[in-house]
Amino acid sequence: MKRRAWLTLGAVVLGGGGVVTYAVASPSGDGGRPKRPVKVYDLALKGTAADKRELSRTDTEQFSMLGVSWTGAATRLHGTAQVSTRSSDSGQWSAWHDLEVNADPVEHPGPGMRGSSEPMWVGASDGVQVRVVRKDGTTGALPKGLEVNLVDPGVVTDAETKTGGSGSEPAAFAADVTPGATDSTSADPAAPSDSASAAPTDAATDTTSADPTASGSAAPSDSASASPSDSAPSVPPAPPSTVPEPPITSRAGWGADESISSDPSEYNADVKAVFVHHTDGANDYSCADSASIVRGIYAYHVQVNGWNDIGYNFLVDKCGTIFEGRKGGVDRPVLGAHTYGWNRESAGIAVLGEYTSTSATNAAMTSIARIAAWKLGQYGADPGSTVDLTAGATQTNGLGKSFTAGSKYTFQRISGHRDGYNTACPGNTLYSQLPAIRTLAAGPVQGLKATSVDGAGLSGSTYYTKGAITVHWTATTPASLISKFELLVDGKSVATAAGTATSAGATLPLGTHTVAVRAVHQSGKAATSAALNVVAETTAPTFTTSPKLSLRGGTVNTSAVPVTLGWKATDDKALRQVKLLSPTAVTYGPTTTSSSRTAASGTATTWSMRAYDYAGNYRTSSPSYTPMILQETSATKSGTWTARSSSSYLGGKSYSSGSKGASLSWTFTGRSAAWVVSRASGSGQAYVYVDGTKVSTVDLKSTSTLYRQAIWTKTWSSSAAHTVKIVVVGTSGRPTVTTDGLVYIK
Repeated sequence: MKRRAWLTLGAVVLGGGGVVTYAVASPSGDGGRPKRPVKVYDLALKGTAADKRELSRTDTEQFSMLGVSWTGAATRLHGTAQVSTRSSDSGQWSAWHDLEVNADPVEHPGPGMRGSSEPMWVGASDGVQVRVVRKDGTTGALPKGLEVNLVDPGVVTDAETKTGGSGSEPAAFAADVTPGATDSTSADPAAPSDSASAAPTDAATDTTSADPTASGSAAPSDSASASPSDSAPSVPPAPPSTVPEPPITSRAGWGADESISSDPSEYNADVKAVFVHHTDGANDYSCADSASIVRGIYAYHVQVNGWNDIGYNFLVDKCGTIFEGRKGGVDRPVLGAHTYGWNRESAGIAVLGEYTSTSATNAAMTSIARIAAWKLGQYGADPGSTVDLTAGATQTNGLGKSFTAGSKYTFQRISGHRDGYNTACPGNTLYSQLPAIRTLAAGPVQGLKATSVDGAGLSGSTYYTKGAITVHWTATTPASLISKFELLVDGKSVATAAGTATSAGATLPLGTHTVAVRAVHQSGKAATSAALNVVAETTAPTFTTSPKLSLRGGTVNTSAVPVTLGWKATDDKALRQVKLLSPTAVTYGPTTTSSSRTAASGTATTWSMRAYDYAGNYRTSSPSYTPMILQETSATKSGTWTARSSSSYLGGKSYSSGSKGASLSWTFTGRSAAWVVSRASGSGQAYVYVDGTKVSTVDLKSTSTLYRQAIWTKTWSSSAAHTVKIVVVGTSGRPTVTTDGLVYIK
């Protein structure tokens, strides 16, 4: 097994005579995980048959990424390559995984360059099994020199020694190659690379890169690498973009060993389009491992494929972190190796993971949109538009469309790898998400909606306020793509908020208004929400009928009298509710005008009510009422009455009479009265007179015995002096009437 490593190297001789290079990792600075260099192990596949090569289950050193390669960069593998790996953590072997062997070809193969599958991230592993089988129906031999290449991305950055995640400081590296291994340090940059399929550069040049050597990408910084000096005539300028640059983790930040990429960068004239890729492999990686995955791809492209650098211009993980890819300056039109035939006018963005049936995360989509919009914005291109690109190769893409070298073809500014080359990359699901990514990148803001208004009440489709409001909104476009929000009143901006804001306030003048929210995308395109109708008014509701208390039927106690509270409130705009504040708290709807309550007898009670409109204006009315109990002993009697005593009677006493014409009279000053009686199956009838006029005949008969019952009530519009007289009818067979007194409200 050949082993390639970064960092300080030594050598030992194995029992079989093979030489293994090894790296001496520098210790971590804080006692955490020790640093470990990036290593690439090469295991030859075995077999003599023309149609199959394999490697049985084999114990290996630790690795996390692998692929299959063969002699000859221009040679194609017409067949399938499958791998199974053993987890270092669980010791379990995985199912068979298909490697993507239909990688973009190399336009100008250089010495020592190899053909290969796309690398696949499998997580920490220590065992591998491989089988490569010729495609059914073909007779050609499999490529020579088939081997499986295992990549250990190591522990390189200081941050990884503490958390396992990608960090900000690069390690100092030295490169070496074992005897007989491919010379990866002199690799040619004109090779392809993209996850599910990388592509070569389109340069019709020598295989030696013509990129200038002045690259700031090795600077120890978490930000993207600085551009090369403008003094070099072959380095194009870095024009400002129409949109902000997103945060980018530099090559130093993910731990690139710049010593293995010694050739200078090459540049295009501009960036007319971007091609989106996926890198294949597991999607359950931790984002703390993203820097390791990027390092692994870099090592694979350089030390397995024999290229000078990683193929992609940018890489994005599922958490939305953007990584600088190929060196030369993130703000320059660096020539990448990602989409065969189209590299000369484009940039490549690869999403870590496999997206055939799994959707890219919102965070990843947002970052793709941001980096694409920024790069295209440097050259005045709208990410939502199309562009004509010149084909650098004659070929057919993954959708069956044919291209002829030198001819122009129309592409979306943000396209998928399969739009340019015959591959399934970036996976069916991510490919279907590209229209949404274009919209995110180009604008305007999507899903903008004013959701609520604080300081106002909603009635139907209209909000009512006294003046000061706070409008809340939502948008489906991420805040990182929004430059600002504006609050519009009657079409004019009255407040401005940051793109991260979700609300803004204003004070409205009295009157009827429309209120809306305008969102300005980073592209400058604006979207406006549907307008809300808002009325500012300060007129309080009125009680057209102030709260009034009247007696009602029910059981009377010396401490509690059944009453009905009645009122009527109105508002010139919209009444919202009426609240009873005392003697107890109750809230009523705008159409309710009465409520059954009980009132303490013999005590003046304030019945305070407040009417509210939807703007928050209110009016309070607080009348006071006193229910009074007049015992039967206080009545003026005529005829025969018998006094009775029982705790069941009101006050412990009552009067009974079966004598026809016997009467009791009470005189009082009040606005409501109730006659209180005892009822039974043998109870008789009585006439009721009010102020000398007979108003009712009341039957006291009841199937069950009841005490202290308010059986007859009368309410007047205002308080006045009244006389209530009850007269025994002398009902045949049940003449007796038992009275417990009279209650009135003053």
